[in-house]
Amino acid sequence: MNKIVRDHYPVANLPEDLREGFADDATVRVVVEVDGKTSLDRNLYPGLSESQDEPRKPMTAAELIERIREYQRHHPEGVTTEEAVARIRALRDEWDDE
Repeated sequence: MNKIVRDHYPVANLPEDLREGFADDATVRVVVEVDGKTSLDRNLYPGLSESQDEPRKPMTAAELIERIREYQRHHPEGVTTEEAVARIRALRDEWDDE
């Protein structure tokens, strides 16, 4: 559990709504704790399904390869080997010219 404790914290540094009832020159003990499950926990990995709370078994090699192929089918904006080699050679040639 996450917990932050500050002893002898100046009241003057607190937000206005928390200063009520304290002298401006007083010090207080501040404890901040996470209250239950927060929305931040659910969005640790954005883009994943809402079933993040369910434990998942590791993918097999075949499942991984199928996922990669599926991704490539839906994202065809990749480059061919020839295009990649041409780009690398062009960059290399820029450095050779200097």
